[in-house]
Amino acid sequence: MPKNKFQEVIFTIIMVFFMVYAMICYNIALNMGGMSNAVFPAAFHELIIMGPIAFILDFFLVSRLAFACASRMVDFRTCHPFSMILAISVPSVAFMCPLMSLAATILFKNAGNQFVAVWIQTTAMNFPVAFFWQLIYAGPVVRFIFRHIFPEREGARQSAPEV
Repeated sequence: MPKNKFQEVIFTIIMVFFMVYAMICYNIALNMGGMSNAVFPAAFHELIIMGPIAFILDFFLVSRLAFACASRMVDFRTCHPFSMILAISVPSVAFMCPLMSLAATILFKNAGNQFVAVWIQTTAMNFPVAFFWQLIYAGPVVRFIFRHIFPEREGARQSAPEV
């Protein structure tokens, strides 16, 4: 997990890429009526718009809210690392999914006077996919990549010897 602001920025960038790109692919596939190879390059065009939005929302708002929620559920000093990951990931998806669905509804849906209904439907369609993608694929892959970019020093894990 990130230890300083620089690492938080890098972690957020990697997570945003994996989550937003996958969710854009999913939404394009829904709009096209199914998955095809054309979805993958098309998703990069939306990623240029949705990626920065997701980064700003996550880095400046949602990560703080998710951490606050998580700290009410578990004691970070004593809990198992998996409990901590779940406690942070679940509220992150719970906050990010409606916010990103709102952004997508505003930017891409042409909802008109059905705006609220389209936003709710978009959120409902996205939430299960975002939830399971985050917990089962994106989260573990991003943490794996992050651990290899910023390996913990062996001495940092061990407690100081008693004198």
